[in-house]
Amino acid sequence: MILPLLKGLQLTFRTFFTRPITIQYPEEKMVMHPRFRGLHQLARDPEGKILCVACELCAAVCPANCIRVEPGEGPTHRRFPKVYEIDLGRCIFCGFCQEACPYGAILLQGNFEIANYTRKDLIYNRDQLIHAYDPK
Repeated sequence: MILPLLKGLQLTFRTFFTRPITIQYPEEKMVMHPRFRGLHQLARDPEGKILCVACELCAAVCPANCIRVEPGEGPTHRRFPKVYEIDLGRCIFCGFCQEACPYGAILLQGNFEIANYTRKDLIYNRDQLIHAYDPK
């Protein structure tokens, strides 16, 4: 009975005198791993047009069912997403949407600062996803 107590106290004293590993968050940012999946972004070509052709594969493969795409067609008969919404409150950031996109239109960036006060603010539309934060 006394041996487990002494082992526990030994561990406590060993960690008690070490420096804590604490990041002062707003001033210091945590270094994210290269494969981290954060905020979504819709990619554009060099001309500024959205690469997405509204094939809806991302919405079909999403396990959380948080992506909504409504296709539209331009004057040149090129498809584009008339409505593209992602509910980040439901998203599990699995990356399936990025892998399923045949055109590479969806990118999961390294931004993890997406907290909001209401659930309504966590629904990102097409314009918000085009101009999403891109850390450099």
